[in-house]
Amino acid sequence: MPGAIYAEGLVKTFGDVRALDGVDLDVPEGTVLGLLGPNGAGKTTTVRCLTTLLRPDSGKAVVAGLDVVKQPNEVRRSIGLSGQFAAVDEYLTGRENLEMVGRLYQMRPRAAKERAAELLEQFNLTEAADRPAKTYSGGMRRRLDLAAALVVSPPVMFMDEPTTGLDPRNRQQLWDVIKELVSGGTTLLLTTQYLEEADQLAHEIAVVDHGRVIARGTSDQLKARTGGERVEVVVHDRAFISVAGEVLRGFGTSDATVEEHTRKLTVPVTGGAKLLAEIIRELDSRGVEIDDIGLRRPTLDDVFLSLTGRVAEATDEENGAESAAAEDRRREKETVK
Repeated sequence: MPGAIYAEGLVKTFGDVRALDGVDLDVPEGTVLGLLGPNGAGKTTTVRCLTTLLRPDSGKAVVAGLDVVKQPNEVRRSIGLSGQFAAVDEYLTGRENLEMVGRLYQMRPRAAKERAAELLEQFNLTEAADRPAKTYSGGMRRRLDLAAALVVSPPVMFMDEPTTGLDPRNRQQLWDVIKELVSGGTTLLLTTQYLEEADQLAHEIAVVDHGRVIARGTSDQLKARTGGERVEVVVHDRAFISVAGEVLRGFGTSDATVEEHTRKLTVPVTGGAKLLAEIIRELDSRGVEIDDIGLRRPTLDDVFLSLTGRVAEATDEENGAESAAAEDRRREKETVK
């Protein structure tokens, strides 16, 4: 039986760009699916199709037991959405924004006021509650937008990169809110580029690239796919990077990755601590001065890089897809009214 969020063969094109190329998802009720991928991979387009903001060209999508194409109004009443950018009324106060959302969901005035007060306190916005939202900082607007998405505690939530722009303290606070929601039975689809966030929150992770789901599993399962351990070396000076890279290639199972600005090289290996000692001796014999060296298990960063072959930066083609998507949304404004 399909889960609370289900998609099969979703396709969406913008001109010549195929933003979604047959996306399949199945999110069981009361769980969190983390959707990872480089910029332009199709994460946001997937969310927009599942939340009725875009109409897929083909495929099937069911949310909370409702067909997103045939029953869009019913779907909207059953979900909460926090998009990539804060969608608040700048001329209303924080309190008025939340009360307005409550009234739009047909809450009684008193209930809407009480819920607004709860959320303002929960997101540390009480002191700014009666200021116009246009006076808020970017992080405060983001928190207000997230609070608005939680006014009615819907059974299915979509959060598109929800913690972008939040400081570590507020990010941790939001993680606690999400965990509380899910423990109460809410199903969540979360897109993020903070791999630590997916590690912390997601029961399962789906990696998307070029409009397709290319891998799926728990955090541990995906890490196991990369295999082995990683040796990380920080050289004392950038002049040592080239020689250190040659040394690590001789011990690694593939080429070393290099972070020039931190002077750090990372290479996958097998052999554990014994191999680490050999690498240190070889670096010393080649005259490479190091500031740090260590052995660690694979992380989701390693998974991300090994599966997509690139970092989370948009290519020109993908930026074109985002522009085309924006134009398509303007043409489909009537869909969301």
